[in-house]
Amino acid sequence: MAQESPKNSAAEIPVTSNGQLEDSHEHSFNRDLKRSLPVGLGLSETKITSHGFDSTKEGVVEAGPFPSSSASPKSSVISPSSAAASRLAGQGCDLIIPTGGRAQQKSGPVVLADEVKNPAMEKLELVRKWSLNTYKCTRQIISEKLGRGSRTVDLELEAQIDILRDNKKKYENILKLAQTLSTQLFQMVHTQRQLGDAFADLSLKSLELHEEFGYNADTQKLLAKNGETLLGAINFFIASVNTLVNKTIEDTLLTVKQYESARIEYDAYRTDLEELNLGPRDASTLPKIEQSQQLFQLHKEKYDKMRNDVSIKLKFLEENKVKVLHNQLVLFHNAIAAYFAGNQKQLEQTLKQFHIKLKTPGADAPSWLEEQ
Repeated sequence: MAQESPKNSAAEIPVTSNGQLEDSHEHSFNRDLKRSLPVGLGLSETKITSHGFDSTKEGVVEAGPFPSSSASPKSSVISPSSAAASRLAGQGCDLIIPTGGRAQQKSGPVVLADEVKNPAMEKLELVRKWSLNTYKCTRQIISEKLGRGSRTVDLELEAQIDILRDNKKKYENILKLAQTLSTQLFQMVHTQRQLGDAFADLSLKSLELHEEFGYNADTQKLLAKNGETLLGAINFFIASVNTLVNKTIEDTLLTVKQYESARIEYDAYRTDLEELNLGPRDASTLPKIEQSQQLFQLHKEKYDKMRNDVSIKLKFLEENKVKVLHNQLVLFHNAIAAYFAGNQKQLEQTLKQFHIKLKTPGADAPSWLEEQ
């Protein structure tokens, strides 16, 4: 080759066997080095380090600040050779060159910040899971109604639930009839009270029939008083049965609905897992089968928990129902029997036995001072 490629000036420094520079090239090398160094930097602040004696020579020139200069000198950029560049790359250092042209060396571990979670993506994921679950449950319900799908049945528990629903309808009918009786009895008591007042007024104005009107007035007032006592007993019976039907039994039926929803989800994911197990097993289906197995186990645990909760609530409900209805039925019977027998003392004793306090008519109305 007629021309040789230019080499790095540091790589052309000849070195003797003891590591010192040859005297014949020292003068020319110092002259070239002075030209390449910026103003304010002398040879007294430079240090020349050489590596290797029998291979390609590499030179690194380190320059320190000039002591007599107050301003910071501009650092010179010396391009290393290919071997030096590969060595720097092997040390794991990052060479960052800013826009100003200066070379800065940055080392140390790189810390990556955690990815910020997007609330919109989280909501979208929740909607996706809900849609998938709704689709599977709807498909299971349709399959059961068409007779194509199988459903999990607990015969003993299902029988208890059916009895509870049937009893609830019967208790609601009793409650409705008792409310009708209370309304009619209230109207009859109101009519008897008005009739007693009319007889009393006539007994004062009709001297010939004073005693007859007086007897009927006293009888109607007594019937009205006993009717109010019976009305208090019937209203107490209605309130207790209403609490049993519309709160206690309704709360148990709400748990039953949750149990049925858990049963549908369990059957839906069970059917999904069975379909995947019947299909081929390869690298693409094994992750789906494993995920389906996890979801099936999760819904199975939920189904078992809800079934246990329903069993416990049904047991406590039966005990509470027997206790409440026993007392209320005894109250209703004694009050009705004492009223139609005309036994006022027995009727009052029945109310005291069940700690029932009658409300005086007009007791809740405000006085004329409060109205002013």
